[in-house]
Amino acid sequence: MKVKVQYLGFIKNLINQSEDEFELEEDASLSELLNKIAGIYGKPFQKEVYEKGLKDVKMGFVVTVNGVLMGQLKGVDTALNNGDTIILMSLMSGG
Repeated sequence: MKVKVQYLGFIKNLINQSEDEFELEEDASLSELLNKIAGIYGKPFQKEVYEKGLKDVKMGFVVTVNGVLMGQLKGVDTALNNGDTIILMSLMSGG
């Protein structure tokens, strides 16, 4: 199956990429996708966003699957489907 990943804000600048498309096994989970992305973008991605084997993205980052926050689904255990759009973005803050 294929899924599209869009990177917004800080992560987009960190990896110098705004979008990717990934081929995954059927019934792949969000954690499998994040592990795959971490394998491609290496230490910068892992340090700021997600380390292989963690149960969640690090503080300061949000992941949505088809516009729904992963926390409202099953977190990194969320099952992905063909055609899903995943957005990875940093939280906005300021004052």
